[in-house]
Amino acid sequence: MASEFESEFVVVRRHEGGVAELVLDRPKAMNAVSTDMARAIGAACAALAADRSVRVVVLSSAAERAFCVGADLKERNSLSDAELVRQRPTTRGAYGGVLELPMPTVAAVHGFALGGGFELALACDVIVADETAVVGLPEVSVGVIPGGGGTQLLPRRVGAARAAELIFTARRVEAAEALSLGLVDSVVPAGEDRAEALALASRMAANSPVGLRAAKRALRLGHGMDLAAGLEIEDAAWRTVAFSGDRAEGVAAFNEKRTPNWPGE
Repeated sequence: MASEFESEFVVVRRHEGGVAELVLDRPKAMNAVSTDMARAIGAACAALAADRSVRVVVLSSAAERAFCVGADLKERNSLSDAELVRQRPTTRGAYGGVLELPMPTVAAVHGFALGGGFELALACDVIVADETAVVGLPEVSVGVIPGGGGTQLLPRRVGAARAAELIFTARRVEAAEALSLGLVDSVVPAGEDRAEALALASRMAANSPVGLRAAKRALRLGHGMDLAAGLEIEDAAWRTVAFSGDRAEGVAAFNEKRTPNWPGE
């Protein structure tokens, strides 16, 4: 395992099989997202997005008590209105960077994942939580709204009415209820979220890199479309893989009863 990207607040590590791990690493502040941390997340995501050798990304935390507690409110309290306006593109770049990663993404959540922290997890395709996880979007309790994608991503997970209840009440949800509501996709014993997320990522990464990216593109673009439009999006994605080296290798490996050696193109 090697570090490919490292800043003061974010580390990217490589694992076998094309899995990369983006580690939020500001433990003293429980990964509160400052301007500098947001900039680092955006830069790390840009590097990962451009790397064709990365098949799956795991978003994890180096903080013991939290995945991420959201925006750095101490920093926010010191910003003028003009400074807050200037900060906004950097903040959006962090959340958008995770959301727009072209390969599958898995969040490994433990402890607090609140506000922008939960939005980072919501930007991932799958959320693995451990029993200590507490999630929520409490922004209206401090006079703002979820601004990292929460008002759009949460209803896509749990439906409009459930999302409204959670956002309007600003309540925190513990792991078991979060699973029952669909806020997270699985719950594992305390301390096992990262290991389970990496194991899941490895299972995903065993498949065609071209297929994974095309399937994610079809899933994301087709969501919310009417069926006819969604099927056209799927067809366009199918055409990007149907004549690829991965498709040829996958069919050959199936017929030869061997493990594919994906060319990734």
